[in-house]
Amino acid sequence: MTKPISGTPPTNERQKLVMVTGPSGAGRSTAIAALEDIGFEAIDNLPLSLIPRLLSGAPLAHPLALGVDARNRDFSPGKALTMIDALSARPDLDVTLLYLDCAPEVLLRRFSETRRRHPLAPTGSPEQGIEAERQLIEPLKPRSNLLIDTSDLTPHQLRDELRARLLRTGSTGLVVSVQSFSYKQGAPPGLDLMFDVRFLRNPHWEPALRHATGREAAVAAYIAADPMLDVFESRMNDLLLSLLPAYQKEGKAYLSIGIGCTGGQHRSVFVSERLATTLADAGWQVSIRHRELSRHAAFDAGRSDRGDRA
Repeated sequence: MTKPISGTPPTNERQKLVMVTGPSGAGRSTAIAALEDIGFEAIDNLPLSLIPRLLSGAPLAHPLALGVDARNRDFSPGKALTMIDALSARPDLDVTLLYLDCAPEVLLRRFSETRRRHPLAPTGSPEQGIEAERQLIEPLKPRSNLLIDTSDLTPHQLRDELRARLLRTGSTGLVVSVQSFSYKQGAPPGLDLMFDVRFLRNPHWEPALRHATGREAAVAAYIAADPMLDVFESRMNDLLLSLLPAYQKEGKAYLSIGIGCTGGQHRSVFVSERLATTLADAGWQVSIRHRELSRHAAFDAGRSDRGDRA
């Protein structure tokens, strides 16, 4: 567990506030616990009407995380958005709205696996509850300034993602997330910038490399032999290293960069690893995730578990 942040914020620093929301089953409770582990004072399911009162006094000794739950009796999208806008306009607050998204079919599977009733359909089907809550809470999604799709994340991976994005050593600084993905599976939600590397040599067509990944030396050597790589990386790196200070100057706290290829296994992984290293060497705070590799690992782990039970 990370040591909690201690001490009272200096009077010239803004109170950091992370408001966590999203559909039931997407991981809000996990996120609240993870934020508590990294030094946030966390309160879940606080009525909307009490939040401004909580923030009306002197700055708290810790950054604050609040769970915003659509099941709360005084919740409405309009009231929530009005409150978020009012809090964001305050010069003494640094407000982040964290929206945890999740595919409906994954939510349904999670409710089925745990045999829980959906809180918005206690006497109906989970499908009815998921749809009712989606209509209620989704207006907050476009307003969020940090969106994490948990469909393919384990609780441990969600904790790592939050730690990478929200645990920062300085009071100012841009956290950069680099993510590889497969275009066949669709682009990840919430990307700020996206680069397509499907023009590079594809190791998939080499039988000896087909089942390897972009993290392995043989695949790296194969892709690096493509003369287009140096041209592309030089221009991409120059672009990003010139843009990142501008994003930071404008007050952006998080920047998500996607690198996509056909299968999300070779080229996008290789380029993402190299980009993350380049940005880290330049002094930026960087997290990296390989979406398709994570999916494959989760599938293999599930298959192994089923085999152990057989």
